[in-house]
Formats: sequence, structure tokens, C-alpha cells
Amino acid sequence: MTMRQTILTGLAAASLVLASGPVFAAGQYGPGVSDTEIKIGNTMPYSGPASALGAIGKAEAAYFAMINDQGGINGRKINFISRDDGYSPPKTVEMVRKLVEEDQVLLLFNTLGTPPNTAIHGYLNDNKVPQLLVASGANQWNDPKNHPWTTGWPPSYRVEARIYARYILKNLPDAKIAVLYQNDDFGKDYLIGLREGLGDKADKMIVATQTYETTDPTVDSQVVALQGSGADVLLTAAVPKFAAQAIRKIFDIGWKPTHFLTNVSIAVKAVMQPAGPEKAVGVISAGYLKEPTDPQWQDTPEYKEWLAWMKKYNASANLADFFTVYGYSAAQTMVAVLKASGDNLTRDSVMKEATSIHDLKLPMLLPGITVSTSADDFAPIKQMQLERFDGATWQLFGEVISGFGS
Repeated sequence: MTMRQTILTGLAAASLVLASGPVFAAGQYGPGVSDTEIKIGNTMPYSGPASALGAIGKAEAAYFAMINDQGGINGRKINFISRDDGYSPPKTVEMVRKLVEEDQVLLLFNTLGTPPNTAIHGYLNDNKVPQLLVASGANQWNDPKNHPWTTGWPPSYRVEARIYARYILKNLPDAKIAVLYQNDDFGKDYLIGLREGLGDKADKMIVATQTYETTDPTVDSQVVALQGSGADVLLTAAVPKFAAQAIRKIFDIGWKPTHFLTNVSIAVKAVMQPAGPEKAVGVISAGYLKEPTDPQWQDTPEYKEWLAWMKKYNASANLADFFTVYGYSAAQTMVAVLKASGDNLTRDSVMKEATSIHDLKLPMLLPGITVSTSADDFAPIKQMQLERFDGATWQLFGEVISGFGS
């Protein structure tokens, strides 16, 4: 059974997920699966320095609740077991071992964060447990040869940074670039991608770098140091808490660099509002999902369906929270994989379907962007579009950019 045969790619989300009624045909099952249930494991930072991202896990739970109300996946309800790891790798290891060894989940889905996922990467692959649609753009999730049980979901951080580099080379060829980044693989991937994109000009154009730890109280001193370098362009690779701090401090000290901000931290509610929206005017990022605060989408069938789902299943969430769109779309991808697996719900079968997705269209992806994987390419989303914050929402500009590799 192929993805093309099983996934309806109409505009409405319901066209992806509507199940026909209970089906109790005999099938091949892996751990966590029965005629009535599919257990899926997840870890999220519902607390800790990246707690704003916990909205993703809540949105995923809400989406699976809707699927269950509609009859589940071929009659099987999704039992979504999501645990709080506080964005702490040791805690992630503890939680994931419990999910695999005690809860006996079929797979791990959209576990969040580069450091937490790095901590469980080897364990899940050694035990042949699917680590699907990881909520991190680190390059290491696209490694079919050495880690055949792991796939990513968002675009590669390196690809994103190369897009910024291309813009800089074309529009700001004399730029003096500073980089603020989280001191782990998440942040380092952005610096690597920026250097790759700038090529032989990287050493001359990058004039300063500063790192922060997730345990730091603020990044104020790092921002001041970067201003002192004389840089007129800044790339910030930070999770929401520290991205908001950076935006606020840049404004407060009167620094006016052309500011590029990682897509991880574009949420209006979680980043721009705490920073002060007026302080973020002009910030540039790259997106692949529709921003819920952007008026251009609000009369579309796709947005209206998302809004109806929000009001019924995720009513406690803020309608301006971009992370609800992320969770909604990631969950749709997971549902598509499970539907494609039919009654053959073994770990091998689900892994096969997750790595053979062909041009899956999701309602809240930007136009022209689709989800695709293959046996030798485990990176589902490979396209992005530049966007600029105007004080209220993100305004897209330029064309959808793809073909940057992984």
C-alpha cells in the first residue's frame, strides 16, 4: 500500500483523516497495537526553558482527540501518551525508556528538541523503535544509513541558515554578521549552515559570535557584546524565551541590525508579544506553515477548518499561537502514515510508510510546500519562504525556495 493510494490530498484537513467506521480485520501488530488501539509516545517541554513549545504537544493531543471522535484510524483509537521532559535530556531518556519498556508504545512521535532527541537517538535505533517526525531541524535526523529508525519533520536548520546567507549575499554583500546561538547542536547547525551558505566569504563576513546556555537567566550581555563588534546583521538561533529577550535588548540599546531569527521562534504569542511587537518590526525569518495571525489566510477553507478544530478541541489555546498550527500539521502527517499502514501496524511497516511519503499536501502548509520522503531521504519538508514581521504578523516575500539539499 502506498502513500499516494491512501492519502487524500484535498484542501480540507478532514480529507486527510476521515475514517470509515470501525474495522476489526485481522492484521499484523507491533507493540502497543490492538484491534481497538494504537499507542503513540511523545515527550514535550511542558515546563522548563522551552515551555512555550509545549503548545505543540497539546495541539497534537487535541488533533488525535478529533480523529478518535471520528472513529480513529481504521477503527483504532490513538492513545497519545505525552510526557513532560522539561527540555532536559536526562529526563527525556527516563521518559522514553518508560514509554518503550513499560507503556509498550508502537513508536515515538514528534519528540521535541535537538538535545533531548540526541539523547534518545541511539537507544531508539538500537531497539528498532520508530522515532518519527522529530520536532527539530537538526541534520542528524536525516541519516538513513546509520539511523534508519529516525525521521525529522521541520526543514533542516542548516538549509534555513543557507537561505539567510543567500539573501545576505544578494542584498547585503558588505554585511558584517554577528551570530547569537544556543550552545548545542541546535544552535551550531545554524552557524554551520550560515558558513556553508556564505562559502569562502564566511570568515570575512562573520565578525562575532556569542553563545548562551538554556540555564542562563538572560542573553543581555551577549547581545551587548555583539553590538560592540560593529556588526550590522544578526542571526539569532534561539528558543522562544531567549529569542524574545534578544529582540527586546536589541531594541532597548538602540542597535539596528538586519535581524534574522530562526523559524523555531517566530510565534507571535510566544515571542513577539513578550518582546514587544513594536520592537520586532523588520525581523526576517523563513517559514513553511501559515501564520494564524496573517489575514490573507483567514477567509480560506483551510484556515476555517483549523479554526473550527481549535474552538472545539483546543479551546484553551490562543488563536494567535503559531505552535498550534505546527502541532496540527505534524499530527496530520502522523495520521497519514498510520492510515497508509492499514492493518499492518508493525514497527517495520510504519517505518516503511513514513519513509515513502509522496507530495503530501497539508492544509496549513504554505502554498507550494509539500511533505515527501524516500528510502534515502528522511527529511519531509525541504522548502521555505522568507517572511518579515510588520509589528502584527509575518509578511511573506519572495518565492518558495527549495533544492538546498539536507
